[in-house]
Order: sequence, then structure tokens, then C-alpha cells
Amino acid sequence: MDHRIDTDPRISDLPPVRFDSLAPPRWDAPADADVGPAAVLFVGPRAIGADLTRTGRARVVDHIPPTRIAAHLRTMALPDIVWLIDAETIESETLAEICDAVLAMECALVCETALGALDRVAAMVPASIRTEWLVDADAADRLVALAAASRSLRTAVHDIARDEAMERIDRLQDEVARIARLLGDLSGQRGLAGTPPALAPREENFGESGGLVRSPARDYAAGPRSFEPEERTVHRQRAKAVRRMLRQRRMREQYFPADLFADPAWDMLLDLYAARLERQPVSVSSLCIAAAVPATTALRWIKTMTDAGLFVREADPQDGRRIFIGLADAAFDALARYFEALEE
Repeated sequence: MDHRIDTDPRISDLPPVRFDSLAPPRWDAPADADVGPAAVLFVGPRAIGADLTRTGRARVVDHIPPTRIAAHLRTMALPDIVWLIDAETIESETLAEICDAVLAMECALVCETALGALDRVAAMVPASIRTEWLVDADAADRLVALAAASRSLRTAVHDIARDEAMERIDRLQDEVARIARLLGDLSGQRGLAGTPPALAPREENFGESGGLVRSPARDYAAGPRSFEPEERTVHRQRAKAVRRMLRQRRMREQYFPADLFADPAWDMLLDLYAARLERQPVSVSSLCIAAAVPATTALRWIKTMTDAGLFVREADPQDGRRIFIGLADAAFDALARYFEALEE
């Protein structure tokens, strides 16, 4: 049976795929290994793929419609990255099939979507998929996403190819590691990824959890204030103080350039802390807005903070098409100690 593929004519001269190219990527590759450009399967306009190809960091395997991606991944040579452009236009069933195929084939995923559809799309992409998110992306954002997705597949990146985009990624990771260590000091507990072993008490027995953060299910129902226990009253007052701090931080933008004081990690920590005190869920798009930076940058921070154990993904019990972002228990406790110290 004929199987027609709409191949980009500009890459038709590529050599045939070797069988050894189908082997999974090596995680123990030496730092000076020549890994070459990432093989990318695009779903979207050809122009974007052509732009990335010209950078020398990507090799476009094909451009195909969404309905054919799942079958393509299962029958053809495996790409390193599947790149979805305008993911919000893909039918839910088709997107679910794509995610299943990407997960089975162990590819990385780059997902571009509009901010208004972010919650729906993010809820459909499993957390186990190595995903880079883009919202209203420009050429620089796409280059950073390509570099990050490539790094998730190969531990080594050419030192000779390092540029400002790669340096930005390194700075993000270093900053999150610093925040994790700081919160670990404040909480005095184990549970934050990146906390030095010397700071973690050894006598605790975490059982099968291995010290991983587990966020309990939340009850978002609030009772009448006249019957609120003392702890709830304290939480309400603390939440008001945090919201006031956030408003004060936003007021600076009226007098100085917004990017001069950009600190998305801290803004998101404060927003999630206040929301948990208020027993209110926080969607992905809402947290992006609270970060006060471009949505693509905020999404990259959310992913980094989640990987660091500071944030957790929580399913919406009322709507399976949406997820919430919450504070890990250890991060919540560290922030509580921080504000208690401020009040002393």
C-alpha cells in the first residue's frame, strides 16, 4: 500500500536513515561528543522549520498534518523532537494520540499555543513528557526551546555552540537551585530537590516516597467567616499581606522599566502561597500572568520550579481538561517560616 508523505522539498536530499540512528539517545555521552543537530518533526508552517534549520541546530525530518503524527512516529524513523505549532487548533482526541505516541517513542515535545488555550492544552500533555512550552513565541524563544529540548535528550551540548540563549538557560537553572537551597535552609526539612544533603535531617523515614514532595488534596470550600477557626483567620491576614506585597511589586513598573525588577520565581512563589492560604486553585495561565513576564518565560520557570520540587501539578477534580499548579508542602512551610520571621 502506498504511503504518501508530504516531505519538505528542501530536505529531500538528506541521506537515508541508518538503522543505528534508531537507537535511544545516550545519556552518558561525553561532554565533547559530536551529537549534531536535533531531528525535528514539525506540525505547522514550514517557514518556522526553515528558520531553525538555518541556525544549524535542527534538521527537519518532515512537515505533516496533526492527524498523521501518531502513525508517523510508530512507522517511520524516530525524531528527537516533535514540534507542535498552534497546538490549540488540534482536536483533543488527536492531541491525546500525539502525546501517547510521543511518550511511547520517548521523544521531546515543543508545544506552541495561545495563552487563552494554555490551560486546556497543558492539561492534555502528561507531565512525564519532556515538554518545552511557547506562547506568542518569537525566533529567540524558539531557539531557546530548541536548545532546552535538545539538552533534555543529550546531556552534552557543544561548548563551541554556546550563545546567549544557552547562557540564559544555565542562569535559570542556577537561580532555581539557589532558591531551592534557600528554602531548604528556611524550612529545615528534606523534600526540596537541590537541597544539599547536609541540610536534610537523616533520621526521618520517608518510606517508599524517597523524600519526594507530596501535596495533599485540598478542600477549596470556605466556611462562614464567623465560624472560622483561629488558624483560618491567621491565614486570611497573611494572605492579605502577601497580596499587598505583590501589588507593591507591580507598582514599581509605573515608575521604572518592568524588566528592571523582573523576578518571576519569587512572584510565582508569593502568588501560590497567597492562593493556598486563601484555599483557591491557581491555573497555569493565571500563574503566568502573576509572574509579570512573557508567558513563554513564565512557562519555562514553572517547568524549572516543578523539576526543582517547589511546584506540583494538581488535577482539577471538577474538570479533567484543566490542571492547577500548587506549592509543594516543603516550599509552603519554608514561606510560612519566612513570613513569620518578617513579623518578628
